Amino acid sequence: MDFELSQEQRMWQRIVRDFCESEVKPYAAEVDESAKLHWDAIRKMKDIGLISLEAPEELGGMEVDTISIAIAMEELGRACGSTALSIAAHNGLGCAPIKRWGTRAQKERWFPSLISGEVLGALALTEPGAGSDLLGGVQTFARREGDEWVIDGSKAWITNAGVAPVIVVLCRTDREAGARGFSLILVDTKTPGLTIHPPEKKMGLKGSPTHMISFDGVRVPYDSVLGDPGEGFRQTMMTLDNGRIGIGALALGLGQAAFEEGVKYAKQRRAFGKPIAEHEAIQWMIADAAMELDAARLLVYRAAWLKDHGKDFTKQAAMGKLLATEVAERVSRNAIQIHGSYGYSREFPVERIYRDQRLMTIGEGTSEVQRLVISRRVLQEFDTVASPA
Repeated sequence: MDFELSQEQRMWQRIVRDFCESEVKPYAAEVDESAKLHWDAIRKMKDIGLISLEAPEELGGMEVDTISIAIAMEELGRACGSTALSIAAHNGLGCAPIKRWGTRAQKERWFPSLISGEVLGALALTEPGAGSDLLGGVQTFARREGDEWVIDGSKAWITNAGVAPVIVVLCRTDREAGARGFSLILVDTKTPGLTIHPPEKKMGLKGSPTHMISFDGVRVPYDSVLGDPGEGFRQTMMTLDNGRIGIGALALGLGQAAFEEGVKYAKQRRAFGKPIAEHEAIQWMIADAAMELDAARLLVYRAAWLKDHGKDFTKQAAMGKLLATEVAERVSRNAIQIHGSYGYSREFPVERIYRDQRLMTIGEGTSEVQRLVISRRVLQEFDTVASPA
């Protein structure tokens, strides 16, 4: 068993770390306060490939392995949660479905702009009345009229919708076909009838734009479907499996940032005649954080390794995402506790990190959904093992 990154992956980690330290992290507080992405940094990401991680190489993309994507998401999360979330959604949700199921014409139309650094990609799944229950709750409907789809409905909590040239939209295309009644359809954001509402006002991740979008008789060409009509639900589940690795890695970055700030402050702050890092209560928090972050990182990176080796990774992605996001929450909470009253102040980054990480146990499937995914896989595996030959 080899737990070391390859030389190429270590070099990539250093490149991304250096970029984030100079171009992303110094602006994290400003991004949060202004609720606007730092576009100068995003434009520069084009030069090192951070916005083309899931773009085909023949069209100018990086198309790197999944472990390298996890490395990038962790480093971005360590620097700025808002920036990391928008870049994760752009790569894993906006670009990845087009790369995986798009036709040559669809790829050639959209990837030049998607990897330009001037826009970001988006995927629209969630609806006002349907969060985790996609199969039963999605009501946005696309009906065929000649050579067009006509789309009506609405989506909620869509990351990057306001800065995307195209949105991948999960639609019902057959109300009687169950799981086979969904399709992923590419919608140009300039299409008449599409309304992108003002950004939501959120607790954290304020710089990452999140919108409600409405479809009122939106007409797109019939060949805007990704893959074949009826494959949308399966495609969505596969996209979410992949996305959970990215969100798990992002949460690791947030947790790592909180951990580092907590340790730094504990070594500086004095109480009862010595640095608080020398007090047992603080040392236990530091020890728990170091242990849990390491364990979560191993799970997330194992899921990435399994995907890269063509193995089933659904359960492992859910495990990694679940542990990493819940660990990030505990570590961020304890980092504030170590800071005391100062941790509650915006003058210190742990306050922002705590708010940012709170979404991680909700997005890309809640912790409760992850536990359902894991338990169902375990039960299926148990039945397979227990069944007589």
